[in-house]
Amino acid sequence: MNVLLTGAAGFVGSHLCDRLVEAGCRVTGVDNLITGRMENIEHLLEVESFRFVHGDACDVPLPDERWDAILHFASPASPPKYQAYPLQTLRINSAGTHRLLDLACANEARFVLASTSEVYGDAEVHPQRETYWGNVNPIGPRSVYDEAKRYAECLVSTYHRRLGLRSCIVRIFNTYGPRMDPEDGRVVSSFVTSALAGRPLEVYGEGRQTRSFQYIDDLVAGVLRCMNDAHHGPINLGNPHEVSVLELAELVIELTRSRSAIEHWPFPEDDPVRRRPDITRARRELGWAPSVPLREGLTRTIRYFAGQDDWKRSSQIAAAFHAGAVANGDRAATASELSNGRSMP
Repeated sequence: MNVLLTGAAGFVGSHLCDRLVEAGCRVTGVDNLITGRMENIEHLLEVESFRFVHGDACDVPLPDERWDAILHFASPASPPKYQAYPLQTLRINSAGTHRLLDLACANEARFVLASTSEVYGDAEVHPQRETYWGNVNPIGPRSVYDEAKRYAECLVSTYHRRLGLRSCIVRIFNTYGPRMDPEDGRVVSSFVTSALAGRPLEVYGEGRQTRSFQYIDDLVAGVLRCMNDAHHGPINLGNPHEVSVLELAELVIELTRSRSAIEHWPFPEDDPVRRRPDITRARRELGWAPSVPLREGLTRTIRYFAGQDDWKRSSQIAAAFHAGAVANGDRAATASELSNGRSMP
């Protein structure tokens, strides 16, 4: 199978590249690197079945060949990133989606759109089912991403209805794991990096707002099933286990054996209060459900961050890990121990 994947150097995209190559696919990855990172795919650059194209998927020249599947995962996705690149976010989800849909039609290729749980906004229905239309502020600070994805979904649905495009809309809920950008502003990466550095973990309000956290391996398995299935969607891919943000902060502190405090901050505008997917459709249509427990996934993620060279060089991190005792007299685990899988609960 010949696969075109946009956003290939991103957190999710790079893991998809790995799995597609492992499955025997020929993969062409496209990324302009405004939020993607080359270190995520460096290990693939010498692989014969992988090719990287550096550029914006809206207009970068693409190889003139037959595509069996096009996976559109290019877009800034965390609030700090899409607020830093608002016009690029709007463009890749509108003009970029248009271009790739036309390419999919010309090749009779299967098209998979990476949409998001953010299309539900501050949901008034809980848990969120695919039939819910959402509660989104169209002019708020998050709208450049929320509404861009809603428009992209409309485009895909129209191509599917009017032109018979074989497509699937995937609504991705909070996903975490190795290769997350430590500065992407998402709650897991923010909490983990703060705990490792001994900095306070910043919780909005009392921390009672909830999220559902899905490990990257589970998401990738679900996306590949969508690529190989005939279901159009939209389809939720997420973990239905609901966790409060305060519970997450406490668990991260426990797993890192950090002495970090928890600080409470005012709510940002339009931040959803509850977020949890109904995955009945994914279970029924794909036979898919997440399998990695939060504690296990966080442990893997912490090991990844603790093993990064940037973290090892950081004097703050070194101080946090080598200072000696933590609360109750327990010894702090070293960065080396964490990266080698030792001293982890």
